[in-house]
Amino acid sequence: MLKRLTSFLALLPLALAAPANLAAQSFIQHLDPPFWWVDMPVDTIQIMVHGDRVAQLAPVVEYPGVKVARVEHGDGPNYAFIYLSVSSDVQPGTLAIQWRDATNRKGKTVGRTAFELKPRVERSINGYTAADAIYLITPDRFANGNPANDEIVGMKEGLNRADDHGRHGGDVAGIRQHLDYLDEMGFTAVWLNPILENDQPRWSYHGYATTDYYRVDRRFGSNEEYKALVDAARDRGMKVIMDMITNHCGSEHWWMQELPTADWINNGGIYTQTTHRRTTLRDPYAAQVDLVEFSDGWFVEEMPDLNQRQPLLSDYLIQNTLWWIEYLGLSGIRMDTYPYSDASFMSDWSCAVMNAYPDFNICGEEWSLNPAVLAYWQRDKKNPDGYTSCLPGLLDFPLHHAFMQCMTEEETWHSDWVRLYEMLGNDFLYAHPEDHVIFPDNHDMSRVHTQLGDDVRKTRLAAFFFATTRGIPQFYYGTEILMSNTGDDSHGNIRSDFPGGWEVNGDEVNGFIAVGLAEEAKAFQSEFRALLNWRRNASAVHEGTLKHYVPDAGSYVYFRESTEQTIMVILNQGEASETLDLSRFDEVLKGRRVFVDALTGAIVGQDGELEVPGWKAWVLDVRD
Repeated sequence: MLKRLTSFLALLPLALAAPANLAAQSFIQHLDPPFWWVDMPVDTIQIMVHGDRVAQLAPVVEYPGVKVARVEHGDGPNYAFIYLSVSSDVQPGTLAIQWRDATNRKGKTVGRTAFELKPRVERSINGYTAADAIYLITPDRFANGNPANDEIVGMKEGLNRADDHGRHGGDVAGIRQHLDYLDEMGFTAVWLNPILENDQPRWSYHGYATTDYYRVDRRFGSNEEYKALVDAARDRGMKVIMDMITNHCGSEHWWMQELPTADWINNGGIYTQTTHRRTTLRDPYAAQVDLVEFSDGWFVEEMPDLNQRQPLLSDYLIQNTLWWIEYLGLSGIRMDTYPYSDASFMSDWSCAVMNAYPDFNICGEEWSLNPAVLAYWQRDKKNPDGYTSCLPGLLDFPLHHAFMQCMTEEETWHSDWVRLYEMLGNDFLYAHPEDHVIFPDNHDMSRVHTQLGDDVRKTRLAAFFFATTRGIPQFYYGTEILMSNTGDDSHGNIRSDFPGGWEVNGDEVNGFIAVGLAEEAKAFQSEFRALLNWRRNASAVHEGTLKHYVPDAGSYVYFRESTEQTIMVILNQGEASETLDLSRFDEVLKGRRVFVDALTGAIVGQDGELEVPGWKAWVLDVRD
């Protein structure tokens, strides 16, 4: 197990002398990672080398401060895992791995591989927080900034914008070109669905079937373009969150042609469907066979399930994560299918990341509607079985579900807001409920406007609630212009193109500049922009406490309060206006009766009552 990783080496164009018994071919085919850095917070690194009969060779490194700690081999002749120990004072530069013939008593050097130890970039790695508003983007569907990379010779799937499940041409360049739009809208962080290479024959646009863990898919751009995007975002004070997958890879990953070890893929590399029954992990009555079928089963045949119990693979995945954080200067990771990976590995992985980057942030995807299931994975949670992890937060699916129930299912007792009120009451289960990412929708479900019947009044309530309650809000691209998938809930349609991102192809509607949008969408976009830009400086929602009141009739009232600010949020989903008796809220108000609409600046309220119009979403700044 990698206890502490560290400084590493950049792969230069390889000039290798082939061993005599390996004909004239270059014997190194793959080497991960391609480079590393000096003065890293870890001191041992793993180099995975794949090449013709490389296991027959002995690697030697002669570089001050660097030594070969140990060498492991796979189950065949063509893999070597070199563990390098790197001292804290090693100097940047290029070193060589000398390959010596282990069968020759003289140890003849038969080839050299050049690597680079890079100097670290001086910057802070700061994670996203509740002060941020996250914009989730499916890159293939947002904006096509460079049509020249739409088709790449040799890659298995080309452009087909007419196919909802095909590649549409969105790329890193398109996202970078519209950072100003995101900044102006009030977003402070961007989460990208995966953009690493997915050289699959179909459905490769979504990015969740990785075929190279160290390379951006060339149809999205290059590693350098990805880094330039993160740098450009940082220059605007924005953060970037990377979507990662350790549970599975793509069936076309290069190592599937020759697995490093026989146990690299679960179920012996044979497709076996997972049960998706995540509760079996915590079920005290679960049969062992059910536990295995859930954890070791595959999502689909195109996504082989990785065995993180394999120590060489575990080290590889942890190191890959640290490499991308350091290379890009990321602010966060969203970890896909968190409970499907081995639980012990996820503890090791999360702790390795947070130990290396203490101010970083991670969000795990645990798609359960039971808060007790989510709570198990979070750091500082005291579990009966002793399981611990360093995971800061999770995607709050229970809160999302409760909100949607309030909007779409009639409550027969007291108020339509009761389910939401009671779900927030379950926060006692969490060690840190404020660290969860909250959302009205995402890339795996129907868009919020569709879920709410294309009713802008309800969608407006959703925007205001998720922007002001506890947690870190995430909004899916297009929510701000009421994008909908009504009538077709396929993933391809949910992840439809953002209008205006394909100007070369003549999009008639442009959401970036509000051209061609319906008046309802324009008005919503304008108010959404005002809401998020107000939120930028609202300490009450960044760090303040939450206090809510039992819902009455159509209204739900809660307060966010910091030392500098008190905010009163009122959500009314009734047709009729309601009069609130303000004395009920004096635990927080303390007799204050002056309220300013946070978005318009208008003073509202009089005497001891407040008239709340029907279908009103109100954020009020409480004044002395």
